[in-house]
Amino acid sequence: MCELLRKGVIGAFSCLMSSSVFRFVPECGQPTTKNIREFVDVLSTIKHLVVMTGAGISTESGIPDYRSPKVGQYARTDHRPVLHGDFMQSLTVRKRYWTRNYVAWPRFSASQPNETHQTIANWEKSERFTWLITQNVDGLHTAAGSKMLTELHGCSRRVICMNCHSLFSREMIQEWIEKKNPNWCMEEIGELAPDGDCNISDKAVNNFNIPTCPNCGPESILKTDVVFFGGFIAREVHNKCYKVVESCDGMLVLGSSLTVLSGCRYVQQAYEQSVPILIVTIGPTAADDLATVKISAKCSDVIRHVPNL
Repeated sequence: MCELLRKGVIGAFSCLMSSSVFRFVPECGQPTTKNIREFVDVLSTIKHLVVMTGAGISTESGIPDYRSPKVGQYARTDHRPVLHGDFMQSLTVRKRYWTRNYVAWPRFSASQPNETHQTIANWEKSERFTWLITQNVDGLHTAAGSKMLTELHGCSRRVICMNCHSLFSREMIQEWIEKKNPNWCMEEIGELAPDGDCNISDKAVNNFNIPTCPNCGPESILKTDVVFFGGFIAREVHNKCYKVVESCDGMLVLGSSLTVLSGCRYVQQAYEQSVPILIVTIGPTAADDLATVKISAKCSDVIRHVPNL
């Protein structure tokens, strides 16, 4: 890897992360005292709480979401996530994906858990906390110390071989890529995406060598261990989430528009169980009509009022 990428780009990433960590947080107002009181009162009645989180909680860690107006990935760029079928069928698509993922990794992996991640991890000490379901693939809940969780869409800090199903750390893959591309260099870096992808020019992709599984050889396919658009959530993962929601007597949704069915279905399940549903996220959601309490605000501005369950 050329020194421009090693020093200049990584240095720029560090500067960007420290100086503009909140630039992907959509505009919003402060929750009112009445909002907070109602939220705390309803939450206090729940004895078996399931929490579900979305990309909105990680915008305060410098990772954008997809759909927020003005600051979301779709609003800022024409870049769209890779589809599962395209990735599996096309070497060109895999090459483009891994090039961008490689460039984005230093910036993405430098993201740190924020106040909301830390608070949820702390809630695990309470017998009232049942489980965390996260739609995020950034691994920040685990970094914050959460252990009672299901990563609904996987985690971009792991890489899986689609042939033998061996798992590798994403950090290890970064080292492999560097060794396979000692003279590779690029000059333009695009915006970070929620899944750790990054938009760069096609020119930079041409001479890039993608990683392969050491067990399966050069024809193998390595993929970040996340559910790509058009992919499917494993049945055992869905069944686990269904069971924990079935056992709860209240659900809290943080930072999700619930646009994706894979997450919204569990809110619908909780609603059919007639348990209270609290939603905190900036802007409307697909389940506002199901909510007992809905607050349009930054998650941290609400959650800091409940440091312990």
